[in-house]
Amino acid sequence: MKPLIKPPRLVRGDTIATVSLSWGGAGDEDILWRYHQGKRRLEEVFGLHVVEMPHTLAGSEYVYHHPEKRAQDLMQAFSDPSIKGILSCIGGEDSLRITPWLDYDVICRNPKLFCGYSDTTVTHFQCFKAGLSSLYGPSLLSDFAENVALPAYTEQWVQWQWFSPDAPGAVPTSPTYTGQRQEWLKENAGTARTFLPGGTYILVQGSGSVQGPLIGGCLEALDFLKGTELFPAKEEFEGAILFLETSEEKPPPWFVTFFLRSLAAMGILQRLAGILFAKPQQEVYQQEYHAAIVQVLAEANRADMPVLGNASFGHNEPKFSLPMGALAAIHCGEPRFELLESGVL
Repeated sequence: MKPLIKPPRLVRGDTIATVSLSWGGAGDEDILWRYHQGKRRLEEVFGLHVVEMPHTLAGSEYVYHHPEKRAQDLMQAFSDPSIKGILSCIGGEDSLRITPWLDYDVICRNPKLFCGYSDTTVTHFQCFKAGLSSLYGPSLLSDFAENVALPAYTEQWVQWQWFSPDAPGAVPTSPTYTGQRQEWLKENAGTARTFLPGGTYILVQGSGSVQGPLIGGCLEALDFLKGTELFPAKEEFEGAILFLETSEEKPPPWFVTFFLRSLAAMGILQRLAGILFAKPQQEVYQQEYHAAIVQVLAEANRADMPVLGNASFGHNEPKFSLPMGALAAIHCGEPRFELLESGVL
């Protein structure tokens, strides 16, 4: 994998910008309260100054019809020297439409922390194309705006991964998790979702330990990136640890099978050092996804590949972040996952 530029770490008092790169619901009248709740947490818990870009709160209808304005917001956020970090409000399904209006030189010349997940996978690979390491992690509406309180696990990892240049080392799974669907209604603001035992890492297959740079994202978003200018060459996956998670759509196991088979046909699966797979939302299809991984790796003569499941990122809360391009390790014997370097300087 090509070396990626790490952005500077944040410090208390820094300004971060929020962006709506896909779905624009943050600005819709019935959800705006939740946006402000997440913004308040960023300011009160982490001491950050949060600003919106010109179209962040323009509303879902406007944001949908103006992908060029979404791109403009992202470029302006990267270009503005007063802005030290950029946070995605939420995912969606059409971040890909902003691609024609991006200037990758602007991203490369102005490295700064960028964080989000789900459909924001697309923007992570836009950053990757520009040569910038980004953090696949929490977004404003689904994490920082969690009802009642920000989960301690998310808070702990944001403090470490946004504000410290030190390698985190071992990353345990969250002791509890929730994937419970709860409508984003203001009357629900004081109602906590139900958190269940999170469990530990699951050894899907493999033995020993492997190290490699991280690359990955939401499986469905990666699937529609294939064949575009944003999907990396197969050489970029050499010796890498691929991290994957599935969305709230809960794709059927055959979709995971077909996706992985396509990676094998592209010569990618054979090049990987290992795979880190997230706990699926509400644990739906978890065993079936793991079985699909084992099956396809056997077909590709990679039954030796270390694979861990049940990791705490993706479409459950709380979550830690995965820095693109940072060195990580999978240990099968325990099992255990480590981040061997930070995603920020």
